[in-house]
Amino acid sequence: MAEPKTQKTKASVTAFLGAIADDAQRKDAKALAALMRKATGVAPAMWGDAIVGYGDMTYAGSRGRTVDWFPVGFSPRKAALTVYLMGGLRVHERLLKKLGKHKVGGGCLYLPSLGDVDLDVLSTLVTESYRANTRVTERQAPTQRKKAR
Repeated sequence: MAEPKTQKTKASVTAFLGAIADDAQRKDAKALAALMRKATGVAPAMWGDAIVGYGDMTYAGSRGRTVDWFPVGFSPRKAALTVYLMGGLRVHERLLKKLGKHKVGGGCLYLPSLGDVDLDVLSTLVTESYRANTRVTERQAPTQRKKAR
């Protein structure tokens, strides 16, 4: 089975964020990085060339394939900050209604600018998603150990 393209690296998150050419995008990315660090309580890590992830989890796909991934993360894309909240966005509908200007697609949250969203609501979204997916990983771990025996 092929390894996933996007894997955790030892690249510097600080260097990655500092190298963002657009001043406004760099400022937003650094602010989002700080918000996610505070909301999760864990240090960020680079995943691939352009994703900043927080924490570790084992993600089980619909076909039973498991991969190492992160519970929450983001990528500063040209059009918007792409926020990854594992576990889907439907469970967060009540918060998304309060968030402010955003788009949802393909399981991702797209934020054109942090200035257009309620940062307290965003922090709650990150915290809830991180905690829910960290618990799922911990619950799955014993089951995975039993299968390995």
